[in-house]
Amino acid sequence: MSEAFEIPAGTMTREAFHRWAEQQPRGRFELEAGRVVAMAPERAAHADAKALAWLALRLAIERADLACKAYVVGLAVAVDDETSYEPDALVHCGDALHPDAVAVEGPVIVVEVTSPSNSRVDLDTKFLGCFRVPSIQHYLIVHLGKRVVIHHRRRDVDRVESAILGSGTIELDPAGLAVTVEALLP
Repeated sequence: MSEAFEIPAGTMTREAFHRWAEQQPRGRFELEAGRVVAMAPERAAHADAKALAWLALRLAIERADLACKAYVVGLAVAVDDETSYEPDALVHCGDALHPDAVAVEGPVIVVEVTSPSNSRVDLDTKFLGCFRVPSIQHYLIVHLGKRVVIHHRRRDVDRVESAILGSGTIELDPAGLAVTVEALLP
C-alpha cells in the first residue's frame, strides 16, 4: 500500500516548506508564492535528458578545471522567502555545499527539461523567478518536443538575452563552461 501525502492548505515560508518536504514519503514538490506545488510523475525521456544535462555540465567543469560542481535534481534554488524551485540540473561554483544542504546558495547555471505537464511553467514562471536570483547567469530549457535548447543568459541586472538553439556550442560564461546542444538532447 502506498503512503499518501497531503498538500498543506494556505501559504508557507521556504524554510517551513523544506521541513515539510523532507517528511514526505514520496513525490517532488516546489514552492511558488508560498503554495506547495506537486510535480507530476517523471517519464523516461525526461529522466534521460536530466542525466544528460548533468553529465554534460560535469564534463564541461572537468574540462575547464573549475571549482564548480554540477548537481542533478534534488537540490532547491531559493528565489525568495516564499518560492523554492527544484531544477533538473544546476551548477554551483565556489565553496563546497554543506553535506546536509537542501538548497543551493548562489547557483550560476540552472537547467530545466520540459515535459507535457511543465513546459509553460518552465518557459514563463520559472524563467522570471530564476532571474530574480542574482547569481544565476544562465537558464537553459531543454525542450524535448521541439528538440532545441533555449538559452537565457543574463547580460546585466536588467537585461537577459535568449537564443533558441538546434545545434552547436553553448558558451556558459561566466562560469567558463561550454556544452553542446547535442550533448543535452537524448
